[in-house]
Amino acid sequence: MVLLSATGDEESCTKPLGRSSVFYYGVGHMLNDITSACWFTYLLVFLTDIGLSPRDAAIVMLSGQVADAFTTIFAGELIDRFGHFKIWHAAGSILVAVSFSSVFGGCLPCKIFGTNSLAMQTVGYSIFSAIFNVGWAAAQVSHMSMVNCITLNPTSRVVLTSCRNAFTMVANLSLYAVALAIFSVSKSRTHIDIENQYRWIAYLSIFLGCCFVVIFLFGTKEPRRKQEIPGKGHQRISWAYWFKKVLYYQVALVYMLTRLVTNVSQALLAFYVINDLQMGQSSKAVEMTWTGQRLKIFFTAGSVLWIFSGAGILILPKSMHNIMYLISIAIGVANALMTVTCISMQSFLVGEDIDGCGIVYGALSFLDKISCGIALYVLESYQDSSSSLQGCHSITGCLSLTRYGLGLVPACCAFIGVIVTYTMDLQTTSKILIEPLLA
Repeated sequence: MVLLSATGDEESCTKPLGRSSVFYYGVGHMLNDITSACWFTYLLVFLTDIGLSPRDAAIVMLSGQVADAFTTIFAGELIDRFGHFKIWHAAGSILVAVSFSSVFGGCLPCKIFGTNSLAMQTVGYSIFSAIFNVGWAAAQVSHMSMVNCITLNPTSRVVLTSCRNAFTMVANLSLYAVALAIFSVSKSRTHIDIENQYRWIAYLSIFLGCCFVVIFLFGTKEPRRKQEIPGKGHQRISWAYWFKKVLYYQVALVYMLTRLVTNVSQALLAFYVINDLQMGQSSKAVEMTWTGQRLKIFFTAGSVLWIFSGAGILILPKSMHNIMYLISIAIGVANALMTVTCISMQSFLVGEDIDGCGIVYGALSFLDKISCGIALYVLESYQDSSSSLQGCHSITGCLSLTRYGLGLVPACCAFIGVIVTYTMDLQTTSKILIEPLLA
């Protein structure tokens, strides 16, 4: 059983993709990317700014991560059974657009029940964070699974993944540009002012993301199934097939570590620059032919860059906080290198076994969401407040939990990821292209 585009055949799946096909696919995750950047960068800051304790804010984050984790499993299984990638993507995107503004738009259950207690706020924000992550997971799994169905050539798959991650950077920069403008223009004096700031960030993020989702849905063709042997029913690859592969566990571990690096760094960066370095509020907008061997090299380069960045974060005094802008650039490059190569390793894992690849992406994302949720819950539950850091020395500063978490957790994960990566056997199963990467 092979998956082919609606107008192609198996041979066409090994040819270079046109630039337009790569572009249309690459922009399909923009809504998820820009809302995810806002989620990991600003959710914890927003919730603590409006009065929730760090532990309550961590509960809201964890509820969304758990909902996301289990949805990826079910979404992957259902996509393998019924297909219709674009329908799943569209439905998930609609759910994201509708629910995301409610995550940052105030506590709706508090208004319904007429109480604004901290317990009700925690429950209310947790509900909408779970709904948001259900839609996010459906769009993510469907979009990631399509890479293996659009083309059988591993080099072309890396091109698609690279384009997608290039637009992830565009989404991040767009978010931080919007946030910088809003934080600079609008001053927050009350809880209402804070909610209005983040509500506008959410609205503009949704609008930008939805524009690119429309481009993706109209420009990308829906992959369809073609039965090669007449008279035989649809036979999917069983879950046990993947669990017998050593490479599955290696890729799963590297993917989980990579997502820990990117998500923990995004979530703690704002707290670090505000509390530890005591920078201004506008600094919350700071951010940052293929073979298996080349994937290992580029992943290692990104990991090494993160290790040096982590060391810089640990020793950076608040009197030299402007250096953080340079470190942020290094973090952005490191995250990009690690993410592109890590996701490309998933395509090497799938190879030509594309009938049942949805559950692979779902299972890998499950590990990602659960691990990130637990890590952020632990780190945020014991978060240091800015008031507790006021007495720190201007040169040496304080070795706070935030500084340790941002400096050590991603760097250690990157180091372990390099070790696991070099134990992988990333063999190319498809015939090598001799044509250019793009038609």
